[in-house]
Amino acid sequence: MWAAYIQELGSPDVIRYGELPAPRPGPTDVLVDVLATAVNPVDTFVRSGVFRTALAFPFVIGRDLVGTVTETGPGVTGFRAGDRVWCNSLGHEGRQGAAAAQAVVAADRLYPLPDGVDPDLAAAALHPAATAYLALFVHGRLRLGETVLVAGAAGNVGSALVAFAARAGARVLATAAARDAGYCAESGATEVFDYRDPELTGRLRRAAPAGADLYLDTAGVNDLETAVGLLARRGRLVLMAGAGTRPVLPAGPLYMNDRSVVGFVISHATTGELAEAAAAVNDLLAQGLLRPRSVDVLPLSAAAAAHTRMEKGELRGRRVVLRTDAS
Repeated sequence: MWAAYIQELGSPDVIRYGELPAPRPGPTDVLVDVLATAVNPVDTFVRSGVFRTALAFPFVIGRDLVGTVTETGPGVTGFRAGDRVWCNSLGHEGRQGAAAAQAVVAADRLYPLPDGVDPDLAAAALHPAATAYLALFVHGRLRLGETVLVAGAAGNVGSALVAFAARAGARVLATAAARDAGYCAESGATEVFDYRDPELTGRLRRAAPAGADLYLDTAGVNDLETAVGLLARRGRLVLMAGAGTRPVLPAGPLYMNDRSVVGFVISHATTGELAEAAAAVNDLLAQGLLRPRSVDVLPLSAAAAAHTRMEKGELRGRRVVLRTDAS
């Protein structure tokens, strides 16, 4: 089969596009004919070695796929040949990745794709949306009626956070570029604030005098001095980006107000958590409520170029989907 793979950790230049032996499913696995896979920041972290995880070379890159079941192991129930499916947890902890003509997926990591959902749109939305769901409800412990502050609300994860939080009955405050205010409001934000506004902190405090119950930082700035100060008593701050940041932790305001700071990456989610997120993601997909604003569809052979663009910061607000049937 044709695949995008690496033989060693390194820059995007180590990505190769060529033929590898086709995989075979085990007793509880499903063999999927891959149609589309997405390019995520975490894919670049794994490829470069920033995010250390078990790899077997040659290693097929990529986390997400949308495709069709072609074969199931003898212990698999619930899937049959021809089913449209998706997965967003390959390429980690010894699992080969998704950027190939075929992939083997453990049955408990595979989910049906709702009827009528465009595969490119789904591939683009899956990872950010599942990340948003788990950040809100598992790590953020969101409850009905709370005030949620989303930093970076116009991004891929940020817009999904806004959509899920608003749908759950939260009051959503969003920060984004001024030009993205309309998009954030359409996603469900109650109020949108320009993140470049020099008076931003004051405006947020006036908008939520008692503080935010939940603050989700997708922007990766991680200014804890400011963020912790914007939390309500027993407020929670979930950090989701900014691997290289080393912020100062304001311990006093944190512990004197029962506040908490939690780090989260979806790579460590359990299969049960992923399945819970998948059900919620499928619900929004089926209703047309998850729609990335900009999706570039490229052939699988463009994987190295896509990784390069992502590391150069050229894909902010954009998603890249790689198709196995494109040339």
